[in-house]
Amino acid sequence: MQRSDDKIINLPNLLTLLRILITPLFVIFMIKGHYRPALLVFFLAGISDGLDGFFARCFNQKTTLGAHLDPIADKLLLISTFVTLAIRQIIPSWLAVVVISRDILIFTGIAILRFFNVAFTIKPSTISKCTTAIQLATVFLVLLRFEIAAVQPLLLPLFWFTTLLTTASGLHYVVLGITLLNQEQQDEPEH
Repeated sequence: MQRSDDKIINLPNLLTLLRILITPLFVIFMIKGHYRPALLVFFLAGISDGLDGFFARCFNQKTTLGAHLDPIADKLLLISTFVTLAIRQIIPSWLAVVVISRDILIFTGIAILRFFNVAFTIKPSTISKCTTAIQLATVFLVLLRFEIAAVQPLLLPLFWFTTLLTTASGLHYVVLGITLLNQEQQDEPEH
């Protein structure tokens, strides 16, 4: 994958930074019970997530900074959102626990791989991208429920689907991490 690291401040990275900067605004709106502005901010964050990847790919503006910053922005937004929604008792707390546990598991796995000096590339898998998309859709529909009551019956099945996909994604990364660790051990020369 070719990266254009000569220009770190580009449109995709600015969109990612915007997503990081508006996350606290979303949380403030939620805490105050201002659901319509919260929905708008979350919608903008979701659009910025799609656009930063689109611009990076289509205009060859991929950077190492962007590759690291984008998942951080996603996690910051989603963790903040799920915690806030659970505290406000808008979603079940178990759903927030599953979403956050998966992210803790991923960060722990990365730390373990780095501790053992295992070479790997941070690149989201297909199931991880689907998980992020369904988590974003879940939050969007939860917030949309305050505007359109007809959304309510969809939420519980969506919570379970989000839980299953999030769990599958977490298990996928566990298997991937164990595989990388085993390969590293097999590649080490015997003393």
